[in-house]
Amino acid sequence: MAAEIIENRYAEKNKEVSERYLRDVFGSFVTGVTVVTAATGDGFAGFTVNSFTSVSLSPPIVLFCADLGSATATRIERAGAFAVNILGRHQKELSDRFCASGCDRFSGVQVASAATGAPILHDALAYVDCELDGAATAGDHRILLGRVLSAGRLCDDKEPLAFYQGGYR
Repeated sequence: MAAEIIENRYAEKNKEVSERYLRDVFGSFVTGVTVVTAATGDGFAGFTVNSFTSVSLSPPIVLFCADLGSATATRIERAGAFAVNILGRHQKELSDRFCASGCDRFSGVQVASAATGAPILHDALAYVDCELDGAATAGDHRILLGRVLSAGRLCDDKEPLAFYQGGYR
């Protein structure tokens, strides 16, 4: 049976879509919240990322995206390895801290070291520890791929932190 077309309001093609409007549309997709971390030659680097996804299970590969202007992303890429810390709802303040600029994001934060040396945040729901497997530029972002070396679920009894329509959920 064919679908019944009730109104053809979605057929506009080549319509200019503003960045603001597109951000609102993409905001309709619920994302998890992570903090990507790395051990660099001059200490730890880390920032909040919600553009994280699994790419492949065999071999195990993940990716995250970062703004081209991000100095933290550049440091992480140069480190050649990173960890993705999946945050729980109880870690909203930690997410905010790793979004902030001009502060020591790791001050007072409890961490353990993954095999790559990347910091694993205490009380994260889970983590994946990766070696950099590739990178590409797409538009105004850098895509970093990581081959998963190890992973762990740390807090099964807590709810995930989610981001939806510009706010935490």
